[in-house]
Amino acid sequence: MKIYTKTGDRGQTGLLGGSRVNKDDIRVDCYGTFDEVNSFLGLLRTKLDPDHAWQDKLHLIQVELMNTMSHLATPADQKDKNTMPLPETMAEFCEKWIDEVEAGLSSKSDYFILPGGNEVSALCHVVRSQLRRGERKLIALHREYPVERSILFFINRLSDLFFSLSRAALEEANMPEERWKAFLYNREEK
Repeated sequence: MKIYTKTGDRGQTGLLGGSRVNKDDIRVDCYGTFDEVNSFLGLLRTKLDPDHAWQDKLHLIQVELMNTMSHLATPADQKDKNTMPLPETMAEFCEKWIDEVEAGLSSKSDYFILPGGNEVSALCHVVRSQLRRGERKLIALHREYPVERSILFFINRLSDLFFSLSRAALEEANMPEERWKAFLYNREEK
């Protein structure tokens, strides 16, 4: 079987279940953004040692993003035919990992941080910002075609996780954070 099908030459693509939509359809735009996220997660993983403590968890996130994309690519009338599991426990997984990461850091996350510092931290920020863009598209999709709540929760927690991981990458490398401004709820205390 060839990689190219020529079925998209006129600006349409197939959803799971066989229906066709324009390539700029809100559903395609949404899961396409998470495909970008997953690609950058793959790049991030190449920057880490194969035995790095994050590898297995990042792999799990990549698999769950693939499952999530399969749900986003499936119209409601085809859901019963979709065998991919929902990310039911992934929000809690992210919360637990965030708590572990934050507990191991020498300071609280009270500031917006300028992306950068080192390659791993910068990539975590790229993933975080892509996830925020994806979440905006996900909410727009949800208004038109309701999305399972576990997907909404998972994507929201993922962006928080990558903020924490960006901080951990800097601390692991003994590099300072470049702080911009205190979070709004902390400004009066600073």
